[in-house]
Amino acid sequence: MEKKAQIEMYSFQIVGYVLISLFAALCLIPFLMIAAGSFTEESHIVKNGYSLFPSAFSLEAYALIFKNPKQIFGAYEITLLVTAVGTLAALLLTTMTAYVLQRKDFAMRNAFAFYFFFTTLFSGGLVPWYILIVKYLGWKDSVLALIVPSLLNVFYIIIMRAFISSTIPDAISESAKTDGAGDFRIFASIILPLSKPALATIGLFIALHYWNDWYLATLFINKEHLYPLQYFLYKILSSIAFANSSVAQQGSFVVDAPKESFKLAMTVVATGPIVLLYPFVQKYFIQGITIGAVKG
Repeated sequence: MEKKAQIEMYSFQIVGYVLISLFAALCLIPFLMIAAGSFTEESHIVKNGYSLFPSAFSLEAYALIFKNPKQIFGAYEITLLVTAVGTLAALLLTTMTAYVLQRKDFAMRNAFAFYFFFTTLFSGGLVPWYILIVKYLGWKDSVLALIVPSLLNVFYIIIMRAFISSTIPDAISESAKTDGAGDFRIFASIILPLSKPALATIGLFIALHYWNDWYLATLFINKEHLYPLQYFLYKILSSIAFANSSVAQQGSFVVDAPKESFKLAMTVVATGPIVLLYPFVQKYFIQGITIGAVKG
């Protein structure tokens, strides 16, 4: 019986590994097609479609992206700055807010929680928001306009609040307070270290939002040296689309500009750093998926 149980266990593991490998391959194939297409000649893509390997190798799309290295690397710098500062600031504010809202000795926690939730149902509208940012705060053509509007997300506050209340016992904070620790000391020395899975998970989502955001730049940024990466690539793609739809030459982009391969190369350039970042937070990300799912 014991041998039969071992055989069944090994069979289950083999089937599980095979299914996971197939699923991983299905997830990997689109990325391989994107990377291969970015190194393929435009005419070959239009004629034969996409493939897993570049049959007609070409660097024309990347040459177009890096035609002005100063601009592309400047856009990278702005995006890295906005992503790093925005993610750290958003994580700090989110965690501090969630910690306060889950404190049972905070009498107004339910009122503030309702206030945060209520603001997700209604907004003042785009025009008042634009006037606030541009006229009253004066953040037109400022990096602050790319960071501050996305600092707080109520959904992330709710997740962090659930994580802290379900995984960090109140007795730990109470014992630290008995020993003379203040609220900020408890938050920095106890809450933050024990919240690494939630911080990694939420931090990854926040970083992805900042990295992929181009909408705020369309509203508040007119100076080219402040363009984030996504908006910079979007401007190039718009120029290519305009050039290909007209007979005349538009700027430095000609009618035969590689539109399809450029889209794929743009995807590689824009997603590469995030893909490389994921393995470093994978361990905490897997733990963070089950935030609040099990209460001890």
